[in-house]
Amino acid sequence: MTPEEIQKLPYRPCVGVMVINAASEVFVGQRLDRNYDAWQMPQGGVDPGEDPQEAALRELEEETGITRDLVSVEAQTEHWLPYELPHDLVPKLWKGKYRGQEQKWFLLRFNGTDDQVNIATAEPEFSAWCWLPADEMLSGIVPFKREVYERVVQEFRTFL
Repeated sequence: MTPEEIQKLPYRPCVGVMVINAASEVFVGQRLDRNYDAWQMPQGGVDPGEDPQEAALRELEEETGITRDLVSVEAQTEHWLPYELPHDLVPKLWKGKYRGQEQKWFLLRFNGTDDQVNIATAEPEFSAWCWLPADEMLSGIVPFKREVYERVVQEFRTFL
């Protein structure tokens, strides 16, 4: 695909979830489908007609095993935050229908214990996970998502 063709594509509607523990550390998972360090917070697509907060809670459980009764919603980003995929990834992801994602982010406080996190889900996305301070978490994020992650940390800073 040419850069011009990619620029004409829409963004995929998506939610992102910043889960923080009692120490205000952030949950991050190591992507299972990458052969290099690619850490990220839980995220995923919004189904047609689905409420974004419901999508966030669904994605959280699908990716981490953390159920909605173990979290409280503390905040959400004011706006949807877009990011562009690297051009070489556009044809490979989502059948080339999207140029990137536009994400609504939710900050969730984890009220459970670490043994209630289970990344060995029905369709695993992560090979490992950990809690990190927000600023430390940013250094391990794939470069094309880093700007959005920085904006999320900035918006949620008062909770961290």
